[in-house]
Amino acid sequence: MTRRAKIAGTGSFVPENKITNADLEKLIDTTDEWITTRCGIKERRIIGEGESTSKLAHKAAERALEMADIPPSRVQAIIVATITPDTMFPSTACYLQESLGCGHVAAFDLMAACSGFIYACGVAKNFVENGQFDCVIAIGAESLTTITDYQDRNTCILFGDGAGAAVIVPGDDESGFISMNMHSELDAKMMVLPAGGSRIPASHKSLAARDHYMKLKGRDIFKFAVLRANQMLAHEVESNNISIEDVKYIIPHQVNMRILQSAADRFNIGLDKFYINLDRYGNTSAASVPIALDEAIREGKIDRGDLLLLVAFGGGKTWASSLLRF
Repeated sequence: MTRRAKIAGTGSFVPENKITNADLEKLIDTTDEWITTRCGIKERRIIGEGESTSKLAHKAAERALEMADIPPSRVQAIIVATITPDTMFPSTACYLQESLGCGHVAAFDLMAACSGFIYACGVAKNFVENGQFDCVIAIGAESLTTITDYQDRNTCILFGDGAGAAVIVPGDDESGFISMNMHSELDAKMMVLPAGGSRIPASHKSLAARDHYMKLKGRDIFKFAVLRANQMLAHEVESNNISIEDVKYIIPHQVNMRILQSAADRFNIGLDKFYINLDRYGNTSAASVPIALDEAIREGKIDRGDLLLLVAFGGGKTWASSLLRF
């Protein structure tokens, strides 16, 4: 019998500090109405002094392990999806391995931007299903405000910080990942952090050019996200021989309300089919899907046996989707 990997527990954590649209009105030339109309975001969380990506991830992982009723000593691998690691090395996963007290387990970071959590779940799924590990934590964690340019009104309105986690183990029932799809296509102009790597090492010139902050082309991202979101949803439904009505919730990357509305219109469904917390957290990249998944579960909106469809798209470009029975 082929064993199927399933999610045994989820957890999430966001910092206490908030940046509201009213706060941004004091920093840049913008208004609450302009931001809300453009993307649907009202506020976003920001890490405070002493916080970091690994500390956000730690809180989320603790909560996921508690829900799964699994102690850290049983964890065999940690995968952290992030584009904002504590340090280039050691990996954020290694910091988490030490703070959780998991012992000498496999620990590594994965970079796929906003698609990162689904990518991490794909890797964890394969580890579990091929029998290499019996308990893997897949985490999406970001401190995006540390690379956000608050002089650029087109980007600083979008991003927030947070972390979400899933404990993935072998299933003993019908629960588990049914399908997993991951894709990429290079486009280093659509969304990029230009400096800090080997192409543009840190220098006075790169600092003066503000190249250590994210650069993105909003219109290009919007067109790409609408196209890929609709394609992935259609593929998951058609390839698994189900209807969109069979899915209890679509858990999307939280990036823009207009993108979600476009998907709803395409499939002739209401926005209530999507779990949305974009207005409260903004775009948290790899953390957005697991935070939304955990909140939906903890709010009682998702029960064991429900079909869920995860979908994300981000810098790279990358895009990913997964159908699973929780």
